[in-house]
Amino acid sequence: MPTAPRPAAAPTPARPSLTERRKAATQLEIARTAAALFAERGPEVTAEEIARASGVALRTFYRYFRTKEDAVAPLLARGVRQWIEDLAAVTAGPDAPPAREALERAARRALTPADAPAAEALRWTRGLLRAMPGDPALRAVWHRVHHDSEEALREVLARLTGAGALEVRLAAAAANTALRVAVEEWAAGDAAPDGPQGPAELVARGMRALTAGLPELDRPGGPAGGPGDGGVTGR
Repeated sequence: MPTAPRPAAAPTPARPSLTERRKAATQLEIARTAAALFAERGPEVTAEEIARASGVALRTFYRYFRTKEDAVAPLLARGVRQWIEDLAAVTAGPDAPPAREALERAARRALTPADAPAAEALRWTRGLLRAMPGDPALRAVWHRVHHDSEEALREVLARLTGAGALEVRLAAAAANTALRVAVEEWAAGDAAPDGPQGPAELVARGMRALTAGLPELDRPGGPAGGPGDGGVTGR
């Protein structure tokens, strides 16, 4: 007797080693210091100043980062990584929420400060984005972080939707752009990070607008749900 297909479970990532966790913690601490200095002084900041303010030797700084601008990448990537990890934890199957709903929910969580350090990280990001017009190297880091997130997002959306390669790529590009533009738009103003004009609200609006023409995101369950399941939800 045939059995119903089992929902596709999200792969469980291997836990980082203690050495890897310590390295990541050091990199993030340097990134926070670099972000604060770039926000305060702009491109005049040197790698030596970042290393000294972080309490590490310059040799240690260059062991972790190639350039002074690269030092901010861990901070910029943190929220993006949370978004992708939240989305990757969703289990594909007939009882799963539509990918559109899962995308928006994960993006809101990533951009809603849950505690004081998260709110501070958003403020540092705002300062960095305001410093970027005068620093092409900083802008390049920002765009590289989002390029990498879009690549990771494609893999997750392919599993959740079972859509074709073109549709998955379009969905990843639209969702990633919505997140990037939401943070940039918020950073350009003075709205609070958790208010109606905060990045979480802006990303929800942007995502709905940019993904409106992708009905594949409304199918519940991805490949395990079967083709044609579900329909446009009217969101």
